[in-house]
Amino acid sequence: MKDANIARIATHVAELYEQAMQSASQGSLAGTIPNGWVDHLKVKGLYFRAEAQQRKSMSCLASSQYGEEVARLQAAQEYCNQISELVSYDQRWSKLLRAAVLEMVKSQAELVGSNRTRAEHDNDVIYLDPVPAISSLPDISPYKLAESKTPEIIENPGKFLGGEELGPPLFKGLVPFVIHQAASLYEDRKDQLVSKDLITALDELTADCESVLNSLNMPHALEAIKKPIGLPPNILVGADEIRSDGGYIGIKRLLDSAIVSNTRANELLDAAEKALYDEAQEDQRVQQRVPKGGRQAKRIESAELTNKFRAEIAKYRDVINRARESDATIKAQVDMWSQFFSLLGSPRDEIERQVPSTTANPITDPHHSQIVGRLQQYMDEITLMKRERAKSTEKLKRVANEDDITPALNEEMQRLAALSATPILQFELHQFEDLFAQKLDKYMTWRKYIDEEREAQLELLDSIREANQAFLVARSNHPLLQQREKALSNLETAVKRYREASFNLHDGARFYVSLESELQKLKGGCLDFAMARHLDALEQLGLSHGETPTDLAQAPEQASNAAMQQPNLVWDPTMPLKYTTPK
Repeated sequence: MKDANIARIATHVAELYEQAMQSASQGSLAGTIPNGWVDHLKVKGLYFRAEAQQRKSMSCLASSQYGEEVARLQAAQEYCNQISELVSYDQRWSKLLRAAVLEMVKSQAELVGSNRTRAEHDNDVIYLDPVPAISSLPDISPYKLAESKTPEIIENPGKFLGGEELGPPLFKGLVPFVIHQAASLYEDRKDQLVSKDLITALDELTADCESVLNSLNMPHALEAIKKPIGLPPNILVGADEIRSDGGYIGIKRLLDSAIVSNTRANELLDAAEKALYDEAQEDQRVQQRVPKGGRQAKRIESAELTNKFRAEIAKYRDVINRARESDATIKAQVDMWSQFFSLLGSPRDEIERQVPSTTANPITDPHHSQIVGRLQQYMDEITLMKRERAKSTEKLKRVANEDDITPALNEEMQRLAALSATPILQFELHQFEDLFAQKLDKYMTWRKYIDEEREAQLELLDSIREANQAFLVARSNHPLLQQREKALSNLETAVKRYREASFNLHDGARFYVSLESELQKLKGGCLDFAMARHLDALEQLGLSHGETPTDLAQAPEQASNAAMQQPNLVWDPTMPLKYTTPK
């Protein structure tokens, strides 16, 4: 691009910066634009003025207008000097302006200065072209690269309100507060009707149905007939869990570990209690040996100092006893169901072989088959009824969730406003009671549906009871079926008992780990206390460690002598220190 065109573009850019600076410092925007922005706009405006003159001088040089070239560079120098004066006059400019802008201004001033020196020298020595005054230089006409055009959505935003561009008005849905109160009141009444009355009634019907079927052992009794070879899924899943846990051997191992942990906890507690007992015995001997007038009055009796330890020992003793009782209960349960646990830990084929089956002795009685078919038909009907009831419950919840009374409240408010004789309106909640009743009336059909469901269920359950009674009579003639049902019931119970015992034993293992840590701390505290009291007893008697009498050498633990006789000596903090001179 030619220098003359660049000069025109720079002039237009300078005008834009000057307009922006004027808008920021005057008019409605004054005081809202930070000062740093205004200073930046002013410096950039002067910079592009200087750039326009410098570029115009380069155009003059190319067209051999040497005098105008010098004048243009002088004008550019004046703009650079104005920037320098502003920055050097007020130091805040150098802080507010970015370093890149200051560096740009500095580079421009150096370029203009060097070009002016060259141009003046060449013109004075070679060209001798008259230099016009700066004020007589023709203006550089600005050139706009783009025409500014305000978008129509900015000039007339109301035209686009409610359309895709701006969307609906922000406060279009703003309604009186009483409408919100009325909507909230309706939601409460609807929730009370739907959730508390209708859905609860449907759930109670289903629960009553399940209760009756469970009392009749349905459908397990039919499954024993329809699928005599296979095992119910819950038993198979439970057997897989038991097998992965190690079966009876695994749970027996956990039980033995719990018993060992309980014994170890008792031993720790006994050791702590023995340390206190030995210290109390030593304290009695010290009180008897100290002569009259001695320092025994300063020695506090052992019972006064060990209350805290003995309270903790009693507390942990109770905890251990209760844990032992719990372990005994679990052990009794494991022993009672050990045969079933061992069977459930076996492969599936072995479990199926142990469960009585009608495969070897199939039931061929036509009368029995007819009774079983009729009972199965009733069970299919009750299953279908429960499935359809669940779908109806979901439909009722969906209808309630989609029931929004707000539009109806707005229409009612407009209707009441149209009937009002005064423009000043005041709405009350009781004015919407008729609307509430009208909206809630559609749920009354569900009450009729619930009554119909209750009547149909009672009738169907009566039929199931009657068919089940006939089924029981017919089944009583085939003892193999009873044996199979009993076996399946025992296996289901065994799975539950195994899960309970496994959970309790794993929980007990974590309990014993925590308890043993606490008992170790308690034992250490008792031993430290006994050693400190023993050393204090020696000081009371005025004896050194090597002069300890025979009876005190037994305290605080009489087992110390036996320990001293062992070939591998291990220091015990409860033993008195005794130094001997090596021979």
